[in-house]
Amino acid sequence: MQDYFRGEARPLVDGWFPTGDVATIDAGGFIQIMDRSKDVIKSGGEWIWSIDLEKIAVAHPGVAMAACIAARHPRWDERPLLVVVRKPGAQLTGDELLRFYEGKVAKWWIPDDVVFVDAIPLGATGKMLKHRLREQYGELLAVTA
Repeated sequence: MQDYFRGEARPLVDGWFPTGDVATIDAGGFIQIMDRSKDVIKSGGEWIWSIDLEKIAVAHPGVAMAACIAARHPRWDERPLLVVVRKPGAQLTGDELLRFYEGKVAKWWIPDDVVFVDAIPLGATGKMLKHRLREQYGELLAVTA
């Protein structure tokens, strides 16, 4: 494992390799990765999985790509904020996309706002660079809340 991360030896924690993933293990021993620990949104002391919110967004016919980030909020500490790339020609509004969440998740999971962008920054492997989105938009709800 010392070759896994920049040549550094990474010790096991309680027998597990610390990947930064948040997962559950069911009674059958199956592991389900829920999210990355740095991407989980903690709103009012409750956890919201950013991946679940992204899956719903990209299921909308007008969405090409979506990232959900934690945005700082004065009352709830963090709230979900969607950053979305529309499909070419789509006239999707933020209100329309937020209504799309109704009945799919608990009301308090529904993102507070949507930011439409031309592109979401990607790394060399094609992963979304959420840290860049948090840097750019992480204070948006603190100002508007």
